[in-house]
Amino acid sequence: MAEVLTNVLNEILKVEGIEESFSCSLVHRPNAEKERVTQWQQELNTALRTIPQEQQDAILRQYLNTALTCAQSKLQLLMELLETMVRNGIVGARLVCEVVMNFDKLQYTNARFWVECFRLVRKIIDLVEYKGVREIMKGCCEKAKSLPWRLNAGLQPQTQALLSVAERIMDRNACLLPGYLLVNELQKAYPDCPHWRLAALFSDYVDSFRACAQMVSIVGQAEMRPVVEHSGCPEHLVNPWKLDPCTLRFTLKGTLPYSAELLEKQTGLLRYVLEQPYSRDMVCGMLGLQKQHKQHCAALEEQLVELVILALERTENEGDETATQGLWLHLSSQLIYFVLFQFASFPNIVMSLHSRLQGRDLRRGRDQLMWVLLQFISGSIQRNPLSNFLPVLRLYELLFPEQEPPLPVPDFNQPQCTRQMAMTCIWIHLTKKAQAEMTNLTWPIPAKLRNHHDFLQQLVPPNNTALAMGNDYRIALLCNAYSTNQDYFSKPMAALVETIQGSPKSAAPPTAPLSMAVLDSLTVHSKMSLIHSIVTHVIKLAQAKSGMPLSPALVETYSRLLVYTEIESLGIKGFISQLLPTVYKSHAWGTLYTLLEMFSYRMHHIHPHYRVQLLSHLHSLAAVPQANQTQLHLCVESTALRLITGLGSGEVQPELSRFLAEPKTLISAESEELNRALVLTLARATHVTGADGSWCHELLATIAQSTPHAWAPHTLECFPRALAEFFTQHAVPKENKQQLKKAVEEEYRKWSSMNNENDMMAHFGVAGAPPLFLCLLWKMLLETDHITPIAYKILERIGARALSAHLRKFCDCLVFEFSNSPGGQHVNKCVDTINDMIWKYNIVTIDRLVLCLALRTQEGSEAQVCSFIIQLVLLKATEFRNRVQDFVKDNSPDHWNQTNWHEKHLEFHRKYPEKFAPEEQSSGYHPYFGNVCLRFLPVFDIVVHRFLEIPQVTKSLEILLEHLGCLYKFHDRPVTYLYNTLHYYETRLRDRPPLKRRLVAAVLGTLKDSLSEPYQLFLGRPQDDMWTPELDYYIQLVKRVVDILGGTSANSMIDWRFNEFPNAGAHILYTTCVELMALSAGPVAVANGLLDVVAKGYVTIPSSDIHQWINAVGLILSALPVSYWSVLHDRLISTLGELETWTFDCSPFRLFDFKETHAGLLHNSFSYMLALAHSVWHHAGPGQIASVPRWARECLPSVVRSEEQFLYVCHLVGPFLQRFNMAIVELTSALYELLAQVDHHTQSEMKYMDPICDLLYHIKYMFVGDSMKKELETVVRRLRPALQLRLRFIAHLAIEEVNAS
Repeated sequence: MAEVLTNVLNEILKVEGIEESFSCSLVHRPNAEKERVTQWQQELNTALRTIPQEQQDAILRQYLNTALTCAQSKLQLLMELLETMVRNGIVGARLVCEVVMNFDKLQYTNARFWVECFRLVRKIIDLVEYKGVREIMKGCCEKAKSLPWRLNAGLQPQTQALLSVAERIMDRNACLLPGYLLVNELQKAYPDCPHWRLAALFSDYVDSFRACAQMVSIVGQAEMRPVVEHSGCPEHLVNPWKLDPCTLRFTLKGTLPYSAELLEKQTGLLRYVLEQPYSRDMVCGMLGLQKQHKQHCAALEEQLVELVILALERTENEGDETATQGLWLHLSSQLIYFVLFQFASFPNIVMSLHSRLQGRDLRRGRDQLMWVLLQFISGSIQRNPLSNFLPVLRLYELLFPEQEPPLPVPDFNQPQCTRQMAMTCIWIHLTKKAQAEMTNLTWPIPAKLRNHHDFLQQLVPPNNTALAMGNDYRIALLCNAYSTNQDYFSKPMAALVETIQGSPKSAAPPTAPLSMAVLDSLTVHSKMSLIHSIVTHVIKLAQAKSGMPLSPALVETYSRLLVYTEIESLGIKGFISQLLPTVYKSHAWGTLYTLLEMFSYRMHHIHPHYRVQLLSHLHSLAAVPQANQTQLHLCVESTALRLITGLGSGEVQPELSRFLAEPKTLISAESEELNRALVLTLARATHVTGADGSWCHELLATIAQSTPHAWAPHTLECFPRALAEFFTQHAVPKENKQQLKKAVEEEYRKWSSMNNENDMMAHFGVAGAPPLFLCLLWKMLLETDHITPIAYKILERIGARALSAHLRKFCDCLVFEFSNSPGGQHVNKCVDTINDMIWKYNIVTIDRLVLCLALRTQEGSEAQVCSFIIQLVLLKATEFRNRVQDFVKDNSPDHWNQTNWHEKHLEFHRKYPEKFAPEEQSSGYHPYFGNVCLRFLPVFDIVVHRFLEIPQVTKSLEILLEHLGCLYKFHDRPVTYLYNTLHYYETRLRDRPPLKRRLVAAVLGTLKDSLSEPYQLFLGRPQDDMWTPELDYYIQLVKRVVDILGGTSANSMIDWRFNEFPNAGAHILYTTCVELMALSAGPVAVANGLLDVVAKGYVTIPSSDIHQWINAVGLILSALPVSYWSVLHDRLISTLGELETWTFDCSPFRLFDFKETHAGLLHNSFSYMLALAHSVWHHAGPGQIASVPRWARECLPSVVRSEEQFLYVCHLVGPFLQRFNMAIVELTSALYELLAQVDHHTQSEMKYMDPICDLLYHIKYMFVGDSMKKELETVVRRLRPALQLRLRFIAHLAIEEVNAS
């Protein structure tokens, strides 16, 4: 084969002797010359056609070798012949180009050959498909590297030949390959330009993608800050804030020339989140750290050090150590957690602190710093080598210079003494460890610490004397210093335990718990020992089956210890997985009762995972026979109700969806009320998060199976669509009330006719008897004012669990009776009888009765009657009102600051003893925390919601709030409850401003200070006063949020460990939302007011703070109902309307660039609206973000006509492509349709085709791939040829098809 080619080439290159001799005189005949070339061409074609595909590259190399040695004219001829063969399809263009680029003799020193080769490539490159073009570009770059750095004039032709190929490849109008791929290749493979001669070309090309990078960048992303929730941080909350754990950079899609601030380390963001209490879940989520994988994160370590330095500086500036006490407590908790799970290294942190503090005179906070280090050292020194802790001594030498006088012994009556002696405690722990590792070692105590050391030695009691706890901190000091030395530790720990547990000699169990000041003064190690002692004691008592009650001081102290997140494994984890199961197995029902009460009334910030776990425990506990005792059953149901209604909206789906494989564990087998409460919680969570409710179909189906029930139309109207559809499809037959009344009368007739107790027992007390016994007792009381003793025995036989069914029938019976009552005296008599059943005969408790009434399915006028009954039961008799008034008057909700809660609690129970059984004697278990008022609160929450659904009973609701609203002082989550209520019932409350005001005044009665001053003044004005705030009000409101997120005005008085919110940011966000939703102005006015804070009020905002304000507006708007944040969509539509005709003499990319318009004081309405939209969507939940593609598809086609409008849409949605998940297909389709519409309406040339197409390629390569090829092809075929040419790699169009169109 090669011979054939050789013969042809020889023929072409052959020169006759005579021709050579007379070359100067010969005259060539052009026609004859042409004929010869044509003949050679045919011979070459024939030769190459016969060569198999796999041998072609070898043949081509032979061809090039021949060409290399030719004279210039023959070289050009051979190259032309080769080009013709390519154009005729004899040999592939890509193959020729690749053989040429990889040819080893293609060197710039072979000048003529180099130039002709690159000319050939330049001529045929248009015939190469795009993947081949990419390879050619790589070849050009590699060849460019071979060129000398200093180019003389003789090298210009070679350089120019290479440049012309590179220019052709990068020619946007030629579209030889998707530019998106090329820019990616250039930046990844050649971050440093291969040769300076290509630099301008490369940088211009990369720069042409800045427009695309701008379209997919969030405005001000580097300065945005989240609000840290404590809900275990579901995926959707963390995703927008994810950082690379090594570089701390944002994870940006694609290799685009993003702006510098987006490529920087986001240390500010991580430090901000780390500084927030209860942020560790979010930190782990942001950095992708998992407990089970012990991955060291140097960046996290660095920021922990930064925070410590910050805390030292703040302490130095404040002058008052207590001002930064909260920050130091939080820091010690963070340090322990991240070092414990090996995300950070303790020696590294200490050494880093040492180097950072060199030469800095920060003395005021040194005791606090040593306290933080002591926390970790005391807890982990026994399990780790001494070498890990020795760097602390270098830090000591730096912060406690020897030339200073010895440290004086602090005042041990002040809690600060534990901080001031922390360094000495560290020294004692290190010495103890050193002795254990190297037995003969003695470390002399430094002179500086001698006073402290001697003082501690004196505190250690002689051999056989016990210690007693006083009102000072000496015991705490001993525990902290000697927690790793059992000889010295046991006595002070015994003193602590005895204080709360009592001693065998003490007459009564102690009631005063250890104060938070004492607990905060103990090291983590001491707290772990204390909690261990408490749990061991409770388990021993339970297993001994002595029936001995726990001491109130012990239970209250235990609950206080559970707020320390750093001892979670011994704390709440031990409580749920060890203590409760052990107590339950030991059948210590009294202890179980106390622990459940403690969980209900004393627990704060418990991870939702544990709460849902406890809920499933409670459902299984409710089924055991022993739990059928009235008081215990009531306690289990009340705790379960609190757990269900207390689930945060963001927690519901992430936590409950883990049980979808086994939904029965979350659902009560018998209690319709608990299952209804769960449905209401699902409805509320779905509504507030804007999620698609279909995920909980399995749960609803299991509920419908366990306790089939229906909902009234006025309730279904408020349900999210998925839930409403489910209950409409799973209808339950309605009960015939007339038949119910007949059945009750029939039962009563049987009762009256029976004289024998055994017969009565046999008929009414057996399982399977009609659940009408409470109806019967009511009728008996109505007619005889008396209940026979046998009735009590029957009630006992029925049992607390089965009595729930009787209670439901009783509620239905009451509604029927009142609906058909003649009124007046009869109604009074009926209500008095109900009250007698509650208060005189103790047959049913008021909270269970009202809960059941509130959750029955009543429609129309019967629903109003039911509400009327609830009002009468609660308010007509004075029993309940008196209890509420006395309880609210004598008690305070901040239990963590009290020492005498138990005395007040007992006083209340003595005044109003509660009996849970109809018998006269008082019942079994002693409540430590609960009473009828506190038990009623979650029921009251449900009652308020039911009343809100029926506009006709507004007056009744107002009366209830007036008399019982004071109870909300004791609500564990008042702001959250109000936020959920105003959010869920926004459409119901929109036209009822006075009612919203009453709700705010009642629920936030004692927390009004957290609202803004103008709103507090508004609450004091007459009820019918309407108030439409001006822009200044919204500016002040947003400013509060900005200040608190920026840390300039945090409320240091709040102890976040006991607040409903985990930190100041969450607190200010939700109180602000509550206030805005409670305004009478309505959603449109409020949302526009918020947007105008930036859009119009930017003149009042310091220029450098603008992003913090935009961030705050985004946070607030995204946390409000859809009727508020959808106003943003309307504003965007009107902004797009302004863009229909472009009246500006600059590019839209400049006017949409926030940085340029803001800093340059240019026209800013477009860039500001863009920034606000980005902020709202960045903070938005999955439900809200899913509405954006729908909005783009449904609302934008009627507005978008021009290229500038389309670019604005691209700027809006581009940055959120990765968050649209499945909806990305819908959005992509909408964008192509909009582009087709713009193309149709733009008669002139389109100016910004390249950036638009770059974005569409970004979507293809980063998100949708070829999955939408078919539907996009149909749209692309409708576009103008220039667009078709650019988009042909998406629609897979051949160049011929584009040319044909």
